[in-house]
Amino acid sequence: MALSQPVTLHFFNPRIRSLVRGNLIVLASLALATLISDFPHLRATLWLVVPAVGCLVGAADTVRCMQKRWSFYHCGVLLCVYMDLMSITLILFFLLYPYLVWLGEAQ
Repeated sequence: MALSQPVTLHFFNPRIRSLVRGNLIVLASLALATLISDFPHLRATLWLVVPAVGCLVGAADTVRCMQKRWSFYHCGVLLCVYMDLMSITLILFFLLYPYLVWLGEAQ
């Protein structure tokens, strides 16, 4: 009787599709972006590019879970993709808004 691989190895294997892994990467990137940007004050820093790239990687991992035929699982993945898009938009807002305000004050 052969022992199967533990579930944790499947979770960290990028060749295997995982909806949970994609969502956790996106949510961790959003939390990191909120901490880096010092949210209520919105500091301008280029370190926000790191969570933006992480969020794009997590969104790509979520999109990989999409199925060809419609089902309730497909609907749930679609809702997760919308959540990923909102997270990407918020991170890009954290990244670009301080620079746009600075450009407006400079004129």
